Amino acid sequence: MTKPSLPELLHAAVTAVGGMERPGQVTMAEAVAEAVDNNSHLLVQAGTGTGKSLGYLVPALAHGERVVVATATLALQRQLVERDLPRTVEALHPLLRRRPEFAMLKGRSNYLCLHRLHEGVPQEEEDGLFDQFEAAAPTSKLGQDLLRMRDWADETETGDRDDLTPGVSDRAWSQVSVSSRECLGASKCAYGAECFAEAARERAKLADVVVTNHALLAIDAIEGAPVLPQHEVLIVDEAHELVSRVTGVATGELTPGQVNRAVRRAAKLVNEKAADALQTASETFERVMELALPGRLEEIPEDLGYALMALRDAARTVISALGSTRDKSVQDEDAVRKQALASVENIHDVAERITQGSEYDVVWFERHDRFGASLRVAPLSVSGLLREKLFAERSVVLTSATLKLGGDFNGVGASLGLAPEGTAEAATGERDEVTSPQWKGLDVGSPFDYPKQGILYVARHLTTPGREGSRGDMMDELAELVEAAGGRTLGLFSSMRAAQAAAEELRGRLEKPILLQGEETLGELIKTFAGDPETCLFGTLSLWQGVDVPGASCQLVVMDRIPFPRPDDPLMSARQKAVEEAGGNGFMAVAATHAALLMAQGAGRLVRATGDRGVVAVLDPRLANARYGSYLRASLPDFWYTTDRNQVRRSLAAIDAVAKADGR
Repeated sequence: MTKPSLPELLHAAVTAVGGMERPGQVTMAEAVAEAVDNNSHLLVQAGTGTGKSLGYLVPALAHGERVVVATATLALQRQLVERDLPRTVEALHPLLRRRPEFAMLKGRSNYLCLHRLHEGVPQEEEDGLFDQFEAAAPTSKLGQDLLRMRDWADETETGDRDDLTPGVSDRAWSQVSVSSRECLGASKCAYGAECFAEAARERAKLADVVVTNHALLAIDAIEGAPVLPQHEVLIVDEAHELVSRVTGVATGELTPGQVNRAVRRAAKLVNEKAADALQTASETFERVMELALPGRLEEIPEDLGYALMALRDAARTVISALGSTRDKSVQDEDAVRKQALASVENIHDVAERITQGSEYDVVWFERHDRFGASLRVAPLSVSGLLREKLFAERSVVLTSATLKLGGDFNGVGASLGLAPEGTAEAATGERDEVTSPQWKGLDVGSPFDYPKQGILYVARHLTTPGREGSRGDMMDELAELVEAAGGRTLGLFSSMRAAQAAAEELRGRLEKPILLQGEETLGELIKTFAGDPETCLFGTLSLWQGVDVPGASCQLVVMDRIPFPRPDDPLMSARQKAVEEAGGNGFMAVAATHAALLMAQGAGRLVRATGDRGVVAVLDPRLANARYGSYLRASLPDFWYTTDRNQVRRSLAAIDAVAKADGR
């Protein structure tokens, strides 16, 4: 029997999932196969509707070696594991003459911990919660959720939080889950043989395809403690999110509340002298944080430095005491000590990192109205980490609908630690001279005819937005556009304050229903928006990337302004300054790239199916007038472009009329 060709395999898979084969999908599959066979790296921009999941799954399965697929969203993880992979494996089985196995793997805290469930939460502030299990009908919502999760534990095969329907609050889930640091370990835990997290790891070790998330991928790569099985091929879907997810994993944080919890957990487990030292250090740190003003700390103030060194040293003493006095014969005691140790170790590690003062870290204060002040530390760049830890030992394929910014892949490539395409030069501003891996960028296009399906309208006549203050002319423009569109509007705003102001203003002017993010769960808002064509939905960041509403309910996407990062954003401003000091253009490399990525994602909300028609309206004249405007426009889908306000109103009215005539 001859080996099946890639087109044969792809056709079988596409037929099995009930889809249509796309030219871009074939091109992508061939490029992925070539990269995997040659052990090289590939960036693939594949527009909405391309069918990119099968474009990488089919060649990966055909290759025969273990593949890890990392993605950013729960929706895509579930689609892969529950829909695409089962059907694809079944379709390819007769052709490959083998049945590839697949599994999903997440971080330990995503799985129910049987020890925590049955033995209770080892911290005094939650005492009594599990006593509610003894009651026939717990009265609090938390108690009811805990009782429901105990029943669910007897039924579930996975223990995966996402399989619990309906879901529970973060607080409720925290009562039945542990972090990797808090885990006793399968060999020491009374429930180790039944552990859901360990079972998921074992399934992953036996699987040909392991589906995971960006955060776990980052932990596996950065922290040097392997949590993913050995693999020869890595595919990163929604790769535009990777840098921010890796940055999040590599960010440390200290808050007074966090330190106080660590003190309480450790106080009864160590000698009085060690406990008092940690308590005193905690109080000193809290006094410093009371006076903290938001912003970057280019140098650590003397009082903060003293407080951090005291915390570090006191935490080190407690860690030594906890490690040396552990009684391994008492399981409940182990759980208490393990949680205390995890809390204190985190305090020690973050305090040590900040006091060391690496030039490659950024340190800053944040202040939240509800939670108070926090001290944070993050890497100035993760490109070096990614280059050294991700690309060195395997073939990596990165794909997304938005990787090609300003007309090429170099901006995204640089953020990932890759030199300009076709070169082997080290990335600008890196900490060493390690040669950047060779890679190739490929844009496989989209099945949509963007110039005919959509209009990009820039309101060139409006005043340039400033930092603060009302934009009366922008509100007038927004109201006129929404009226012309007959509702059907997704409003993407640069801040929650701007979204709230626009919703309040338009609710007073128009009869169209205006939904606002935060007034209901996001899922319910999107469901209502999709179900009523006259409805508008206004919101901020998660709407720029998280809305998939094909059809007549979303025919106008409005962006209030170019979404540059805030000038006082400590991490972004530090990264911009570092590029400038290395001789580059910090604004273009950091601020413009950030804005281009968000705008490309936002504009992608408009056309989700071949029959969609509509307008993306940007109410910021800088997109037409500024020198960087062409770079940003080149990052968006190839819509028909205009600055003619009358033309766009006529077009919106015509699109609305057609939709109403069709009963939509």
